[in-house]
Amino acid sequence: MRYERRVVATNDSPRENTASVGVHQLQVSADDVGQRIDNFLLRHFKSVPRSRVYRLLRRGEVRVNGRRARPDYRLAAGDRLRLPPVRTGGDKPPARVPQSLIERIRAAIVYEDRDLLVINKPAGLAVHGGSGLGFGVIEALRAARPKETLELVHRLDRETSGCLLVARRRASLRTLHALMREGAVEKRYLTLLAGRWTLGRKRIDVPLKTRQLQGGERVVKAHAGGKSSASQFCPIQFYDKRATFMEVQIETGRTHQIRVHAAYAGHPVAGDDKYGDREFNAALRKLGLERMFLHAHTVSFTWPETGREFTVSVPLDDDLKAVLDRL
Repeated sequence: MRYERRVVATNDSPRENTASVGVHQLQVSADDVGQRIDNFLLRHFKSVPRSRVYRLLRRGEVRVNGRRARPDYRLAAGDRLRLPPVRTGGDKPPARVPQSLIERIRAAIVYEDRDLLVINKPAGLAVHGGSGLGFGVIEALRAARPKETLELVHRLDRETSGCLLVARRRASLRTLHALMREGAVEKRYLTLLAGRWTLGRKRIDVPLKTRQLQGGERVVKAHAGGKSSASQFCPIQFYDKRATFMEVQIETGRTHQIRVHAAYAGHPVAGDDKYGDREFNAALRKLGLERMFLHAHTVSFTWPETGREFTVSVPLDDDLKAVLDRL
């Protein structure tokens, strides 16, 4: 990234142990092509709270080629960024990730090579900090490996467990993001749905639209004006009329996609407090289900440079297996 810095006066008064960063005009370099702008900003403003970074984006204070940028905008070669004046934390040291969380994430690494780490993400743990959470998987992983460049390849809902890819090289991140945009990364999930699924192998192609509610909570709805979204549902095992154990392959990676598509089909995900069935969830809690039954089971793709096929699978967690046994 090449810097052309202009410092602009602000009304902020100097404070002890703080530093004011003026307006920056930046041009995207090859190393940053394909990266989400929110992730770039979080790295650029390391000592600025995550909530403040997203507020800059919401207010349009960050400009790309003179225009507002959404948090999920991916940087392109030649893009010019304008970053506003931001007060940073100066010499104040960043908060430390708890050692217990670092060890938990170390133990969750199931695969490693020069390009990738694969984490069996625990349910209940966010992939990154924010929204009232100080730390997530990526912060703990960076604390465990401070000399490495580690970037999330994709995301999982906080309550979803299973395969999470983390790139160890910027080139690998760019390649994987390109494959995902082309639909060349196959992601399969295991889930338990309410009721007896009678649709057989079913492709649900329903656009989804995200609404940001007060307080930052996101709600996704099936909506004709939303983004195209497709999921392939395949039943594995039926539990009378009570529930169906399913495999779901997603063709797109929209927020809450499987959960909303399942609810749209009339068979919400077990344990889903946002889109689920209260009575069904209450019945499953009596069988020991203490979280949402959604597990990222398998990720597959082919490295374009070498033609090497890559597949990683993480088995269903023991707590979810126990619920199936009790059914």
